[in-house]
Amino acid sequence: MRSHGKRANVCPRTQGKYLVSTVLTAVFALVTLSGTLLFSTGAVAVAAESQAVAQVGNATYASVQEAIGRTTLKNTTVTLLADVTESVTITPPKGVRNVTFDLNGHTLQAAESGGTSGVAAITVPANMQLAIVGPGTVAGGTQPAVDCRGALHVEGGTFTSDATLMRFAETDETSAQGSFSGGTFTAPTLFNLLDDAKNLGYVTVRGGEYRGMIPAGLNTLVLLSGSFSDSSNLAPYLADSLGLIPDGTSGDGTGDGMFHVGDLVISSKQTLVELNPASGLQRLSADDLLTLTGTQLNGIADYRLVMDSDQLQALNDQIDHAMQAMEKRKAFETVSQNITITAVRNTSDDDFTDANAARSSGMPNGASSRGSANASGGAGMQLRTSDHDGISAQVTVTIKAVAEPEEPEEPGKPSNPEKPEKPEMPRSGSAVQALAIISLLLVIASAICAYATVHLRSSRLHN
Repeated sequence: MRSHGKRANVCPRTQGKYLVSTVLTAVFALVTLSGTLLFSTGAVAVAAESQAVAQVGNATYASVQEAIGRTTLKNTTVTLLADVTESVTITPPKGVRNVTFDLNGHTLQAAESGGTSGVAAITVPANMQLAIVGPGTVAGGTQPAVDCRGALHVEGGTFTSDATLMRFAETDETSAQGSFSGGTFTAPTLFNLLDDAKNLGYVTVRGGEYRGMIPAGLNTLVLLSGSFSDSSNLAPYLADSLGLIPDGTSGDGTGDGMFHVGDLVISSKQTLVELNPASGLQRLSADDLLTLTGTQLNGIADYRLVMDSDQLQALNDQIDHAMQAMEKRKAFETVSQNITITAVRNTSDDDFTDANAARSSGMPNGASSRGSANASGGAGMQLRTSDHDGISAQVTVTIKAVAEPEEPEEPGKPSNPEKPEKPEMPRSGSAVQALAIISLLLVIASAICAYATVHLRSSRLHN
């Protein structure tokens, strides 16, 4: 009994010690677990932050594609935060159609660029608009840097590819548009068609440096400005129409090997033309006058030369007067007429025939339709601006005077012909004899008169 009571007194104390130990162990375990969880959460947060490659507003994202999907109508700019290998498609949320991609000094490299099944670094679907600003790089590798069925505007950046750099498409459903105002573009082929494209679409180059080939057949490609590595890499119709200017040499005698599109210039080989009525005159058309004066553009595609119609009509009126004066043998004084020749954009309405019509119409910033695109680089309707609009030149045409002809001597009247002088009578032998007889008779008469006079005097003396 004593031993049992002692055991009963010891057990409660032992159980209390075990309970305290267990509680302390549990508390320690909970604290340790909480610390571990807190540390793990912090590590995940730091890892997530370090993986952010793109930003929209204040939010960051682990992929560029996710960031594009989080753009809004109020914030459509996706900013690249790190170099990334990813092929993206411009598919913003519903209602958003315009996205701006700021390269922010980083590189977007196309995914799977080592194979043939990859896609472009950036794909712009139909009805979407993308603007790319630099600095930074879009690298296609073995794929294009950009495939575009919508609208693309490049303001800066570096674009590279080992194949075709940019591909565009016009189909029955939609037409791509491209506009390049800056940047550096390097690839074996700079622009070409997507596989299912019927035409390129409408692509305009207003600036930038281009190192690569532009193939023939891209008639809706318009080059208004920019620099090109080699004129032989341009399709002949583009090279001929541009009037490329070789780069000047630097201080060490070397240049960068680039050819630059010059400013739009109208030049005339002969600004003063003299027409001589004596050599023949005819009315002049606008083309006649361009040929006569040797007036031409330095080849900026998308422009053409037109005459001021009123001035051209005034010149032809003067030509008519000179021709009438020649026919009527009347005098015609020297006259001069100034003709203004203006460079205007090609338009879809090719009915414009003079600068007056072009000015009165307002001439929207468009270009000719594909049907009128030709080997000189004409292009279709597209949104673009240029400082070239309104450039003009002037030539002067002078028509020499026609002198009034002298009056011819008046011929004799047929009704009063001049009387011919009487011919001298020929002296025949009978005429000579007659004169001798007459002379003899005169001598006899004189002798008789003398005798009679002497006889009368003698008679008077005797008496």
